Amino acid sequence: MSENPYVQALVEAVIDGDPEASTEAAQSALDSNVDPLEILNEGLMTGADEVGKRFENGEYFLPELMLAGRALKAAMEVVKPSLVKKYEGTDNKVKGRVVSATIQTDIHDIGKNIVSSMLTAAGYEVTDMGVDVPIKSIIDKAEEIGAQVICLSALLTTSMPFMKDLIETLKARGIREKFIVLVGGASVNEDWAKHIGADGTARNAADAVKVVHTLVSA
Repeated sequence: MSENPYVQALVEAVIDGDPEASTEAAQSALDSNVDPLEILNEGLMTGADEVGKRFENGEYFLPELMLAGRALKAAMEVVKPSLVKKYEGTDNKVKGRVVSATIQTDIHDIGKNIVSSMLTAAGYEVTDMGVDVPIKSIIDKAEEIGAQVICLSALLTTSMPFMKDLIETLKARGIREKFIVLVGGASVNEDWAKHIGADGTARNAADAVKVVHTLVSA
């Protein structure tokens, strides 16, 4: 965890669901020349992970989840311009279209929102479909816009099997090879990604961008 007090304050603001505090902490961190990726990974993602754990353990419920999402979104608006600048002039010449969604039966969107924002900052065209999105709708949208990548998120372990169902549906429709499918979420790991036949996963948003870069340019 970051030792920067502003980053620590950002973690607490996300956990508390306080948009005003998260905005102030994010701006203070930037003003203190904290790397925006540290703000993202050590601040926003750490707070988001803790909120996710509390939700899955039954300590937090939908209202707390929504408040945390608002706090995170407010802070992300502050950090996003700095992330865009950080990626300018790097390897973001490799661009593509991405569909991101939280899989059906799951309403958790904090991590997905961060990844979508990071991919947008890195130069990708991201269509964020929101939460609890049916498998067919995700696939249809990916085909409609000519996406190269489908990013799936799930916090709840009971929702994770729908990720596998989506990949199996792609196979059944004969279009599996058209898409890079990445999966993520608090309980998602590399073993799960391999088990369901996904193309990869990432532990944080910055790594997700690297994985997309690598796979799209392969």
